[in-house]
Amino acid sequence: MNKFKIVPISKAYAQKIRSTLTDNYGHQVTEQIATGSGPCRVSLKPFKKGVDKRLLLTHSPFEIDNAYNQPGPVFIHSDEVDEYMDIYRFPPEIKADKKSFPLTLVGYNTDQQMVFTKLVGDADVDEMIIEVLDKQVDIEYIHARNAQACCFICKIERVK
Repeated sequence: MNKFKIVPISKAYAQKIRSTLTDNYGHQVTEQIATGSGPCRVSLKPFKKGVDKRLLLTHSPFEIDNAYNQPGPVFIHSDEVDEYMDIYRFPPEIKADKKSFPLTLVGYNTDQQMVFTKLVGDADVDEMIIEVLDKQVDIEYIHARNAQACCFICKIERVK
């Protein structure tokens, strides 16, 4: 039985950003050749450095405006890409590259209050997500973030 699902930034949201070149904060979106691995927040695949074109925008993964809102920089492909589809497991290319993608899991309750945070380190992120959701019943969803840059990677929801 699946206990969680990965929720990337939606293809529709990304298309809106590409068509307006403005993010939800009114900031001009910047296009650049990838200098880092990313990942793209839609496909959840790493960028090819020096090859892929990406858009830099300000994004908040939250629905409620409060102290934990945390808008910050994220990247999406300049070209249209498919959303991450293997939603019942953490993106394998991110999981496999712990050097480029050191991970922190941050859990939030239904009021969008932070109730859990833990570095993934050398642990298996899929196993850790299941363990956290089993033990922390007050967690409504989790954000995976880059532990060094603190930027949002994806949302992880309980499967009910």
